Amino acid sequence: MERLDAFMARANAAYYASHDPFADFTTAPEMSQAFGEVLGLWAAVVWQAMGSPNAVLLAEAGPGRGTLMADALRAITRMVPGFAAALSVHLIETSPSLRAEQAARIPGAMWHDDIAALPDGPLLLLANEFLDALPIRQFRRRGDGWTEHFVADGTLVELPAEAPGRAAEDGEIIERSDMAHDIVARLAGRIAGHGGAVLLVDYGPEHSGPGDSLQALRDGAPADPLVDPGMADLTAHVDFAGLAATARMAGASVQGPVPQGVFLTRLGLVQRSGALARSRPPAGASAIMQAASRLIEPHAMGRLFKAMVLCHPGLPPLPGFTA
Repeated sequence: MERLDAFMARANAAYYASHDPFADFTTAPEMSQAFGEVLGLWAAVVWQAMGSPNAVLLAEAGPGRGTLMADALRAITRMVPGFAAALSVHLIETSPSLRAEQAARIPGAMWHDDIAALPDGPLLLLANEFLDALPIRQFRRRGDGWTEHFVADGTLVELPAEAPGRAAEDGEIIERSDMAHDIVARLAGRIAGHGGAVLLVDYGPEHSGPGDSLQALRDGAPADPLVDPGMADLTAHVDFAGLAATARMAGASVQGPVPQGVFLTRLGLVQRSGALARSRPPAGASAIMQAASRLIEPHAMGRLFKAMVLCHPGLPPLPGFTA
C-alpha cells in the first residue's frame, strides 16, 4: 500500500522511462509551430520589460521533444536578435531519450534534473503541460473528519487523515499537489529576488473546488489510472488558485490565470497561423488553421487550459494578461 502521490510519482517515472508519451497525446507545440513562436516573442517582450539584461536564462520545464523551445528560438532570433544574444537555454529534463531529441533540435542547450539546479541569474521559464503530471494527494470528507486515499492492489483505500486545509461537503474529494506547491514557491522566491517571470500553461479550473480529476491515457485512450502502473500517463487538474496564493506568499506577483484561447489570441496566434497558412498548399493551410482553432476555441483547448504568470513585483502587466 502506498499514498496516492507516491503511486502516481512511481507510475509516471516508469511510464516516461519506457514509453514515447507523444504516441498517447499531442501537446500544443506539436500541433502548431505558432504556439512556440508566440511564446518565444512573449518572453522577448518580458525581457525588454526587465530592462533587457545582458545575460538571462531562458528555460523550459518538461520540454518534451524540444519543439516549443526550437520554435521559440527561431522567432526570437529573427525578430529580437538582442534577446537571442543575451539568453542561454536551459532545459529541465531527466529522460535520456528525450534529452537526445532535444539536443538535435536545440544546439547549445544545457540540461538539469530539476529546477533547483538552474544557475543564478534573471530567469524566464516556460512550462507547458508540466504541472499536470506532478503527483497529487486526495482527501475525502467523511462526516466530521477526513480520510486520505492510498493505493493497494489497483484499488483505492481510505485511511484517517488530518484536514487538508480546504472546506468540503461530506463525501467530497479535495486534491493537493505538494510537489507543485514546492516548485512554485521555489520559483516565485527566486524571481522575486533575482528578476524574471515564469509562464505556466496547463489545464484546470480557474477557481479550484472539490472533485476527483485524476486521469490516465494509455495508447491514446482513457484508462483506469490505478491499473498497470507505468503503462499509462497519469495527470490531474492544476490548482491555479492555490498555486497563485503560494507564489504570492513567496514574494512574486501573479497575473492570470486567463483561458488559453484568450491568451493566445492576444499574442497573435491566429494572425501568425494565417501567415503560415498563406505559404502552404490548401491541405497544409487547412491543417494549420485547424490546429489554431483547436488551441483557442472554448469547446477544444481554449477554455479548460489556462495561462498564468509568476513575475517580479516590479514588472508591468504582461502581454496576454491584459485586454
